[in-house]
Formats: sequence, C-alpha cells, structure tokens
Amino acid sequence: MLLIRRAFLPARLAVRTYATVPRDPRFAQVTPALLNQFAGVLSSPKSSILSSLTGGPWTTVEADDLATFNEDWMGKYKGKSTCVVRPKSTEELAQIMRICYDNDVAIVPQGGNTGLVGGGVPVHDEVVISLASMNRVRSFDATSGTLVCDAGCILENLDAHVGQHGYMMPLDLGAKGTCHIGGNVATNAGGLRFLRYGSLHGSVLGLEVVLPNGEILHNLGTLRKDNTGFDLKQLFIGSEGTIGIITGVSIATPRRPLATNVAVFGVPSFEAVQTTFQRTKKHCAEILSAYEFIDGETYGLVQTNPSRGVRDVFAERHPMYVLIETSGSCKAHDDEKLQGLLEELLEEGIVNDGVLAQDESQVHTLWALRESAPESYARQGKVYKYDISMPIERMYELVEHMREHYDKAGLLDKPGRPGLVKAVGGYGHVGDGNLHINIVAERYDPSIEEATVPHIYEWIRDVRGSVSAEHGLGLAKANAIGYSKEPLMVEYMQRIKSLFDPKGLLNPYKVSGSV
Repeated sequence: MLLIRRAFLPARLAVRTYATVPRDPRFAQVTPALLNQFAGVLSSPKSSILSSLTGGPWTTVEADDLATFNEDWMGKYKGKSTCVVRPKSTEELAQIMRICYDNDVAIVPQGGNTGLVGGGVPVHDEVVISLASMNRVRSFDATSGTLVCDAGCILENLDAHVGQHGYMMPLDLGAKGTCHIGGNVATNAGGLRFLRYGSLHGSVLGLEVVLPNGEILHNLGTLRKDNTGFDLKQLFIGSEGTIGIITGVSIATPRRPLATNVAVFGVPSFEAVQTTFQRTKKHCAEILSAYEFIDGETYGLVQTNPSRGVRDVFAERHPMYVLIETSGSCKAHDDEKLQGLLEELLEEGIVNDGVLAQDESQVHTLWALRESAPESYARQGKVYKYDISMPIERMYELVEHMREHYDKAGLLDKPGRPGLVKAVGGYGHVGDGNLHINIVAERYDPSIEEATVPHIYEWIRDVRGSVSAEHGLGLAKANAIGYSKEPLMVEYMQRIKSLFDPKGLLNPYKVSGSV
C-alpha cells in the first residue's frame, strides 16, 4: 500500500513485471478433484472445461492448446493456467465462483483478451473464466435505444444488431471485432467515439455481476434516472474484474447519424494539430464526433500494412496528420462545413493538405489509416505500448522526449549505430488528451524496460497526467498508480477490494489493492 503523498513521491517507485511477482501460497492449486466439482454444476462440462489435467468429464488438451488463454495478443504476458472454464449462464458462473471461493482458488476473468496491460491473462496458475459462451442479446427497446445483453457479446456484433433499428453502440474500438462488451465495461474502454458520447460511466444503465463468493448482484436496470442510494454499478466500471465478474450489461445506445463524413489533413506540427482542433470545434460544433492525430512515424508504418485497405492518400508525407469525423443529420450541410474548414485552414497555412471522403467506401479508407495503427506497429517487432492521458498541449512532447531518452541511453537504432529500439511513435484522441505511445523493439528486453519504467511514469506525474487513460492498470501498471492517485484514494480502493473480495481471489496480482 502506498502511503506517500504525491509531493513527496520518491524519484523511483518499483514497477512489477511477471518475473518479480511470486505466486501467493494462500491460493490452492487446480486438481482433478476440483475439476470434477466444476463438472458437476455445468450443463455441458465437455465443452465448458478445457484442461491439461486428465481423469474426468472435461476436454483434455495439451498445455500448448491453452496458450490462447494464457497469453495476451502481443505475446508479452504469459501465465500458466491449467484450466479454462466457459460457463453458459450467470447461474453456472455463480456456482463455479462459489466452488473457487470455498476452495481458495484464484480466478482471472477473460473476455476477448484484447487488453494491453496483462489484465486478462493469468500471472501464475489461476483458473481462467472465459465469458465467450455467454453471448446472447437479451433484449433491445427500439423506442428508448436500451440494449440488454450478455457480457460475452462482441462489440461489433452488438453494433450491427442495434444498427438494424437505427442505433449504434456508444463506443468504437480498433478491436471491435474481437473485444467483449463485458471487458469493455470492466476496463471502462474509451475509444474513438469518446469525444461525442463520453465514457461508459454515462452510457451503462445497469450491470449484472457475480461476486467472488458466488452471490449475484442483480442490478441490470434500464432506467435512465434512478436516484436511490449509492450507484453500485459505477464501482464495477473500470474495476478490471477485481471485485466481481460482469455477466450482463444494460446500455443506452444513441441514434445512428443520418450523415457521416471523414476528412484527413496533413499538418506541419503538433502545434498545428491543436490549432486545427480549435478551428474544427468552431466550424463543426455539435456534429464533431471524432478528432484523432497520427504522427509521421505512425503514418509511415501504416503504409507498410496491407490489411484493411490502407493506402496513402497524400502526394507527399507530412510531420503530422489529423482525422476528423462528423456525424449529423444532413450530408450536404455537414460536407459544406468540412469543406469550409479545409479551405480556411489551407488559406491560413495551418494545414498543408487535406482529403475529404466522397462516399462510404472512402470513409472506411480514411478511417483505416487510424484503425490499423496498432497492428501496423505489431508487424514491426515487439511493442511496448503506453496508453496515457495528459494536458493536450503536452501530448506529443512525451514522444519526442522518449526518442531523445533512448538515444542518450544508446538504445535507439540509428545509421551507423544499431540499437534495440527501432521506432518511437504516437497517435491518439486529441479531444480527451489520450496518447498512445508505441516503442518498437527488436525483442522484449530488460534494458529497454529499465530505460522506460518508471521514467515514463515520472514524466506523466510531473505534468499531472494519468498512467492509464484506457485499458486499466492490469499487471503492467498495478503499483504505478501512485504516479496518478493520492495515497488516500489508493487506500480506499484497497478497502473496497477487501470488502467485495476478502480472500483476494479475483484477478490477483493486478490493480492496486490486489494481492
């Protein structure tokens, strides 16, 4: 527990990695006898339990076959779980949780496993609870736009479902084809529509949650206004599965806009990115739905990625790029606003060039420049990703600072001087000060880790930013919370964790207050 106020933080706080987190001896190991207990409460144990252990009515697999559940998609975080349970209902999950609670077995809940901080994979041999089989849309009210669904529903599928009725999900992520809505809520995912529709703290109307002892919290309301006591659902939004497992979500969906358009501008500097943002808000006002920036390093890497129909839409490269999306009710009116904005910015020399989408196909082509950024970095090597927030005017300063930092440390790859760090680039959501900084390395190496952490967190602390804008803390940032939160706040988070999960069984070793 951190007990030092921000003003007196030491120069360095230790930040944990997998190699430095010992297994807690209080947790029991998974045995065939435990799996038999699981099988006894599941309707289809053969399809609901995968394990490398033998001797019972479950599907026995090789340890390598569990790699999908034991590793994150970047291959950076790797656990050693011998068992994956895929319940088909809230009641089945509740019984599994009760068995684990009675036997002191640690659990890690897992959705689409698209996180970046090791929050959805085991650290040691925790039982993996996959929500993938709980993927039913329970109801949709086309009058109010209220959706009620299982936590294992894929975000893109939900968007298509409500789209049939003229609505859309209030969040959009690059991983929308894989991520689960339960995981989105558990990490309070922000994404590309945050500027227009805000966070899930405002969109989620109710949650159904299974608590560590197997109790079910029935809070799956659909009311827009309910001012009766504490709003408990807010505790679970962003809790990263450490105090309960979300099994059902009730969420308000906005109407799908009648007209959507996208423009991409090439700009000379990050200062111009900020000026363009101010002008865009003035010109587009209520129809502005996204404002993203991409630096030249990222844009260049994106052009090497053949997926998603990516292509270079400019005759020459620029230091920075901004992507603007408008969502309104009249295409001619909205297009006129974008065209007027571009003309003004070009005349004043604020932007160098601009491209406006002329049809739906071109809208997708321009969005691909931004959405393919994460996978484009992943194609270059091993990637250290930091999803952080700070005052907008300081966003790109960190990218430049880290390049200089690696250069001084002799890690940056340069002509005549090979280095482990191949590239440092950034992109993100300018409207909410959320930077995605990516460090591409030849391999995951201790020397890079030591040069990066906690140096990057100290910089963020000094500008009063947050070490996690999206994705949460997970294992990667579990004890870095002191760089963003005061000790008293951390202490009360730990108290809440202890109240809901006194044995510390849920997603241990992660998030402040966990084991």
